[in-house]
Amino acid sequence: MSFERFMDLALYAPGLGYYSAGSAKIGSSGDFVTAPEISDLFSRCVARQCAQVLSVTGGEILELGAGTGRMAAAVLESLAAVGMLPERYSILEVSGDLAERQRERLSALPASLRERVIWLERLPERPVRGVILANEVLDALPCQRFVVAEGGASASGGLANNAPAVGEPAAHESAVYELGVSSSGDAFVERAASPDTALAAACESLLKELPQPLAPGYTSEVCLRLEPWIAGVGDCLERGLLLLFDYGLPRSHYYHPQRVSGTLRCHFKQLAHDDPYINVGVQDITAWVDFTRVAEAGLAAGLDVAGFCTQAGFLLATGIETFVAEAVGTVEATRRAGEARRLLMPGEMGEAFKVMALTRDYDTVLDGFALQDLRHSL
Repeated sequence: MSFERFMDLALYAPGLGYYSAGSAKIGSSGDFVTAPEISDLFSRCVARQCAQVLSVTGGEILELGAGTGRMAAAVLESLAAVGMLPERYSILEVSGDLAERQRERLSALPASLRERVIWLERLPERPVRGVILANEVLDALPCQRFVVAEGGASASGGLANNAPAVGEPAAHESAVYELGVSSSGDAFVERAASPDTALAAACESLLKELPQPLAPGYTSEVCLRLEPWIAGVGDCLERGLLLLFDYGLPRSHYYHPQRVSGTLRCHFKQLAHDDPYINVGVQDITAWVDFTRVAEAGLAAGLDVAGFCTQAGFLLATGIETFVAEAVGTVEATRRAGEARRLLMPGEMGEAFKVMALTRDYDTVLDGFALQDLRHSL
């Protein structure tokens, strides 16, 4: 099978995949920690951006993949404090385990907030007017992996074993090969395989566009599900903002010649590693996001690219310093300052995580992108 198919099954196979099974995933007892779990400072900044948009569009908020529900709770509380509550706060969650955690957390909200929250099984048929939020969703879309070869020579992206090769390419074929997955007993390994038409075309276009050539053996990823995902979500946005948070890079940085092993990362019990073939079904598998591809997909879907910056830039522009300064007492002030450092510092989440705004029928300059860093130009 292709790596994309393997990743799809490992994450989403009913009852067996990482996101469809019942293990704890997010938080100190899970496998990784997201920005909303680190501090409500993050969610309060998100709420400030939501308030600006809702003041123009009215309508609702739709959150895609709401984690433990902590961000939803903090956003609703923050919006209530400024009198800018959405008509409805919808959550689309593919993980039954996480949906239960969300219901438990949000049940503690005041009735005036709790009654606005609903859960969806699929994207709404009626277009959304307001804000769509997606925090660390794009990195979990199954991706394809490829390896660059010179002169059509066979190239392998993983360990060799006695399992039969899967679609071993002939020496005269394309210089870009998909890393197909084969198995021997209960062990998975990668094998070189001829790319399908879509992957071959994507890689050919990519290699021609990059400012520097990639050396033979260079291994990386391309997510061909980004375009249909953005198109589908974009169809749901009648007017307003699609706000995306994830770790990633513009294309020229993503496929830098020195990034020879790609960006694939796995998370298991708070440890990050790069072997997707262990702990299958009980570890997260992600790849960084090519935000240039996201922007292209947004434009193709009729959306406007209204902003792109680092997480640090977004949080500073939406007033995180003000929220830190509101702390009462030394203990709270110290705690908030530490949380802010984790969210803002380059060595933590501040630079690796990016924020992109895609809008439809919305012309007001977004507060969160007032400090856009042109070094991260697409």
